[in-house]
Amino acid sequence: MTLKRLCLLGAAVGAFSTTALFAQTPEVTLTRLDCGTGFNDSRRFSDTFAYTDPKVPFTFSCYVIKHGDDYMVWDTGYTPGSTPNATNKPLGELLAQLKVKPEQVKYVGISHFHADHTGQLDTVPNATLLIGQKEWEAITAPKPMQGANVAGFKHWISGGGKVEPQPADKDVFGDGTVMILRTPGHTPGHQSLLVRLKEKGPVILVGDAAHFHENYETNGVPGFNFDRAETIASIERIKGIAKNLKATVIIQHDPRDIGKLPAFPAAAR
Repeated sequence: MTLKRLCLLGAAVGAFSTTALFAQTPEVTLTRLDCGTGFNDSRRFSDTFAYTDPKVPFTFSCYVIKHGDDYMVWDTGYTPGSTPNATNKPLGELLAQLKVKPEQVKYVGISHFHADHTGQLDTVPNATLLIGQKEWEAITAPKPMQGANVAGFKHWISGGGKVEPQPADKDVFGDGTVMILRTPGHTPGHQSLLVRLKEKGPVILVGDAAHFHENYETNGVPGFNFDRAETIASIERIKGIAKNLKATVIIQHDPRDIGKLPAFPAAAR
């Protein structure tokens, strides 16, 4: 078989695989929720003194993934009123605008244990918590890791909710459309999320693997990250996935990426 025919066959197989994936799975949508806005000091986000601006825009994003009749929430933002950066619209109200009841949320996945990503976990107490295994170990240790929002997890720590600590990647719904990616570095068990949409294509929500475009593009590492080498390795992994899947990368804290998804309450499909 000639090289040209092999290439054509490979392209056809790839197209068939993608078509088959969506033909056999429920509709998947992705909606961004505004979970707060504010400013931050960019100098904090580079341990090589790459940034000089003491005041740059910063956003806090939460997401809802609909998979057929099932719902997943990714990151939950600050608790309203806990900081000037927090949203004044509780997560429960935003879900109600999407006509989603908290008890309908099957999974709540978090990128990591910091308060700006876990402040409203108690909005969905019936959801199974999907958290990195090392993250879970860090917050349930006799002396929890500094910076962990232990109070936000009390429902699951006490056994009131189901938790699934993730030692590796996880295919959330078992069909490849929603995948938790292991991306440690910012914290010990940090995770990112890959959502494959039929129309828009794959989308990667990076959590805090990178905070700004500049961090992502130049492997910038905040001095407060847990592990520098793991941070860079995770950024490189995300870049590789994005290249191979032709995915849209969304840096959750960077306001410049808000427009990559439709404005609330519309969803990407």
